[in-house]
Amino acid sequence: MERRHSSTGPATTLEAPGTAPSPVRAPAPRTPAARRKSEPRPVPTRDDAYAHLSLHELRAYRKALTDEEGRVSYWRRILQARLDVVQAGATGRELDTARLRPVLTTARVGAGRQALVDVLPADDIPPLPSLAELWERRVDAGDPVAQAQLARDLVAAEVGLSTYRSALHRRIADATGELIARYREQPGLCLSALPGDPARSRAV
Repeated sequence: MERRHSSTGPATTLEAPGTAPSPVRAPAPRTPAARRKSEPRPVPTRDDAYAHLSLHELRAYRKALTDEEGRVSYWRRILQARLDVVQAGATGRELDTARLRPVLTTARVGAGRQALVDVLPADDIPPLPSLAELWERRVDAGDPVAQAQLARDLVAAEVGLSTYRSALHRRIADATGELIARYREQPGLCLSALPGDPARSRAV
């Protein structure tokens, strides 16, 4: 095969006699990620589900969601630590139950969920597992059946928390979209988020 250079363009290739021409490569197709980056993002629109909330209440609701998400992340780490202990074959007596018992009580764990459902009822927020019972449950290290059952219960509880956390993420995104939509309609509302007269902010 001979390569011939042109003074007016890039090098061209001459195929040897009797050989098939080299295939021409088609440009690589754009990946879905690349297409998404080039496409404009949808503009958030108002949602009637939030119509009963003032701007101050909507901001408070979004903050409650993010606070609850932080607590759920903490509870998941606690359960994962408990599962590590069980899988290591320890009895669990090494855990500081006295310090963490108040954090995992049923009333404490369910309070945030109930407050969120009261603001905006929905079926996408699942019930929470009994974290206090799982944390305090003690099984004999020599009882593999009980150990395995506790491990399964801990895994199921962790899955439940993950599902609950995903629901919180969706609600945070929805509440954020509602805020953006209101700011687009009335840009002056952004000023009410600045430090100032609390009474004026609550009146918005």
